[in-house]
Amino acid sequence: MNALGFIETRGFVAATEAADSALKAASVSLVGKKMAGSGLVMIVMTGDVAAVKAAVEAGASSAASVGEVVAAQVIARPHEAMERFLGEGSSRQGAKSAAKQSSKNQERPGV
Repeated sequence: MNALGFIETRGFVAATEAADSALKAASVSLVGKKMAGSGLVMIVMTGDVAAVKAAVEAGASSAASVGEVVAAQVIARPHEAMERFLGEGSSRQGAKSAAKQSSKNQERPGV
C-alpha cells in the first residue's frame, strides 16, 4: 500500500460523487466505504501517492458541488497495521459484532 486517501462527506450522494470522480481522475483502487452515522460517509482509496493525491482532490472538489465535504486526507506510506485498523470498521464486521453482542445480551437478561 503506497498511499491511503480518505474523503468524508455528509450524505451518501456526495460520497458517491466523490468516489466516481476520484476513480475517474487517477489510477486508484476503492477500498470501500464506511458509514459513521449522523449522515457521515467516508470513502477510502489506495494507490501510489501521486495518484491518490490527484484522486482525493478531484473527488473532494466534485463532492463539494453536490453536498458537504467534511474532510479529505492523504496518508503517504501508511504503517502496515493500518490495514487491520481499516478492516475493523467494515460494515460486515460491524454487523457480526452487533449480532454477537445482541445474542450475548439475550442470554443475560438485564444487561
